[in-house]
Amino acid sequence: MEEQENIVVGLDIGTTKVCAIVASIDETEDINILGVGRAPSNGLNRGVVVNIDKTVNAIQTAVEQAELASGIDVQSVNVGIAGDHIKSVPSRGAITINNRDNEITMDDVNRLLEDCKRIMVPTDQQIIHVIPQEFVVDGQDGINDPVGMSGMRMEADVHIITGLVSAVKNIYRCVERAGYEVADIILEPLASSYSVLQDEEREAGVVLVDIGGGTTDVAVFQGNTIRHTAVIAIAGKKVTDDIRMGLSVLDDQAEKLKKEHGESFVDLIEEDEVLTVPGIAGRPPKEIKKSVLAEIIQARMEEILEIVAIEIKRSKYSDAISAGVVLTGGGSLINNICPLGNEVLGMDSKLGMPLGLSGGLVEEVNNPIYATAVGLVKHALKTGQSDGKQALTDAKDTNVSKLMERLADRMKNWFKEL
Repeated sequence: MEEQENIVVGLDIGTTKVCAIVASIDETEDINILGVGRAPSNGLNRGVVVNIDKTVNAIQTAVEQAELASGIDVQSVNVGIAGDHIKSVPSRGAITINNRDNEITMDDVNRLLEDCKRIMVPTDQQIIHVIPQEFVVDGQDGINDPVGMSGMRMEADVHIITGLVSAVKNIYRCVERAGYEVADIILEPLASSYSVLQDEEREAGVVLVDIGGGTTDVAVFQGNTIRHTAVIAIAGKKVTDDIRMGLSVLDDQAEKLKKEHGESFVDLIEEDEVLTVPGIAGRPPKEIKKSVLAEIIQARMEEILEIVAIEIKRSKYSDAISAGVVLTGGGSLINNICPLGNEVLGMDSKLGMPLGLSGGLVEEVNNPIYATAVGLVKHALKTGQSDGKQALTDAKDTNVSKLMERLADRMKNWFKEL
C-alpha cells in the first residue's frame, strides 16, 4: 500500500449518473487524473438512494472503469452527498482558555468546535460538516486562524450542515456492498466549489449553482468561506420529464432532444428549425419546432434559477456577491444558460469547468458534469483522505455509527482551510 499513499478516489453518486475519478498528487502538489469511470444511475431519486442494488451496480461499473484506466486497485472512496434533506444552520460557541500562558492551541480550537455542535438537531438528522466562519478572541473579531494567539476567551461563528441519518447510512451501505470503504462523506456543493471556483471569487463573493440530474445544489461564498448552502429538489431530470410530457415523446427521446437541441433562452434562437422525432410503435414521425422545445426548457430553468434567487436572498449576502454566479453540473450544459442566469438572477453568470488539474486525463474531465467528482478528489487531498493509508484504517472500522463519529472528528480540519 505504501506506493498508493497519494492516490485519491472521488465518487459522485448522482441521480442520473455515477462518476468515479482516480487521481494522484506528486511532491509539487500537482494533481494528475489517472482514471475516469462513468455509469448511468437510476437507483436514486432527488439525490437520495431508493434502490440499493441498482446503486451498487452503478458504483461497481464506474469504479471498475476508473480502475481499468488507471491500473490501480481502489480500496476506499470519497463520496458526495446531496438531496433536499440537507439543512444548514448557524451556530455560535464559546470557551475559556486555561493554559498557563493563555496561548490558544489546536486542542482549544477543537474544544470550541465541539461546543458549537451543541445545538438541537432532530433525531433523524446527523451533523455532516462544521465550518467555521470566524473566530473571536477576547472580543476581537475577524480572526481566521487563532492558534498561537493569546487570550482568555474564544468564540466562533460556524456553519453547521446536517443530513438525514438514513440517507448517509444508505450511501455508506451502497459503497460497502460494492466492495469499497468510505474514506469521507462530503456535501456535494462544497466539493464542486473546490473544482470550479477560484480563490478570488470566494473572497469577493460568489454563488455556486450545481445543476445535476435530481438536485440543484447552491452554495454562497463570501470572504473566503461558505456562508449559505441549500439543495433544491428540481434539476435536469425535471426538464427531461417536462419535454417528455409536453411533446408526448419517450423518455430517452426527451433526453436526446434536451442534450442535442436544447435551448435555455427562446429569444436567442438563431434559426427556428423543425426537429423530427421517430414515431412510437410504428406511428408516423413527429415534427417539433425548436422554439417550442426551448419554451418548455426555459420555463423549468427559470423556475430553478428563481428558487436560487430566493436562496441567495435567504443567505443575507445578496449585496456582497461581487463575482456573480458560477453554473456547473450536467444541467448547465443546455445552450444559453448563462444569459438566462444573467436575466433571472440579475448578476453576471459563467459556466464552471474543473480547474487546477495538472496532467493525465485532464481533457476527459474538462466538463461541468465532472465538477463534483473532481472536487471530491481535491477536498480529499486537502484533508489527507487518500486511498492508501485511509483504506487500511477504514477496513478495520466498518460500523456505521463509528463512521458517523469519524465524520464529526474530520470537521476539525476545516478551520485550517480558511
